[in-house]
Amino acid sequence: MTHVIITGGSSGIGLALASLYAGRGARLSLIARSRVLLEQAAQKLVSPHGARAEDIRIETADVASEDQIDAAIFRCVEAFGPCDILVTSAGIVEPGPFVAMPSLSFRRQWETNFSGTVNAVRAVYPDMVRRRQGQIVIISSGAGLIGIYGYSGYCASKFALHGFAQALRAEACCHGVQVTVAFPPDTETPQLERELELRPPEATVVMGTVRPWSADAVASKIADDVVRGRSEIYFGFTLLLLGRFGPAVRPFLNWWFDRAIARSRGR
Repeated sequence: MTHVIITGGSSGIGLALASLYAGRGARLSLIARSRVLLEQAAQKLVSPHGARAEDIRIETADVASEDQIDAAIFRCVEAFGPCDILVTSAGIVEPGPFVAMPSLSFRRQWETNFSGTVNAVRAVYPDMVRRRQGQIVIISSGAGLIGIYGYSGYCASKFALHGFAQALRAEACCHGVQVTVAFPPDTETPQLERELELRPPEATVVMGTVRPWSADAVASKIADDVVRGRSEIYFGFTLLLLGRFGPAVRPFLNWWFDRAIARSRGR
């Protein structure tokens, strides 16, 4: 039976992916910071989606702590066996202009989004290499493809995930391990609701016209493209262009963003 470990599995894209894998008969290990949310997530998987309670394990851990995530994943592996698929979905976003952003906020986004992913991968990757099998699915963001006003900390952490995934893929393919990085757009999640309360108006000007995807739609595309062996997953035409032709497309988008922000300020 496939063992899927998902960080950030208590809500959003992580929980939507858990639902898909539960429907495919996988054993699930969900890791997040809140035990209450994890228990609620497990109940949702058992009730509407028909997963067996004994095939779901929850562990509380802060992915930013290497010791915590390593211990949590060790317990999951002890219970359900080696990790076949790791999904690193845990992440935070705290938008705001860099000049007003506390250094703690910038560092928290970096440590959770980037270091948290690295910590989780480090906990399963050596065993995948030894077994010469496994899949690592890294959730970046559309903000990992282009800089956005008010998202310096978030963009920095998500851009870094792209480079990490590319380098890791080059190493992992020699060992039979698949590495995939996904770049979701705005997605209907509890985190997006919190983010919108803090999103600067300048960012809303360039981002607010695009309708968010549902978490289920994002999860479905990720799961399907992982099966197809895709190393990079893009959502929608604009993100596909950025991913494939970023250096050519970004100057035009930056020009359009700058003009839109200037107009919103009455310039």
